[in-house]
Amino acid sequence: MEQGWEVVDSAGEKVGTVDEVLGDENADIFDGLAVATGLVGRPVYVPAERVGEITEGRVQLELTSDAVERLEPYEPPDAL
Repeated sequence: MEQGWEVVDSAGEKVGTVDEVLGDENADIFDGLAVATGLVGRPVYVPAERVGEITEGRVQLELTSDAVERLEPYEPPDAL
């Protein structure tokens, strides 16, 4: 997955784009996504367990569009 990929809900409707892939690439750990929805001022956090099918350029969530609207804003970890 890469920044800018389309993100769709469980019905296949576009809900946003990938803003950031979260985890540790070196340790092969995927924590979730920060998704820019355009519905709020900053991206929302989608946990890895709510990410469904991933194809080239597209990520399908296991969430409805209403559920995506209720997700918490993504809070990046403080820089050390």
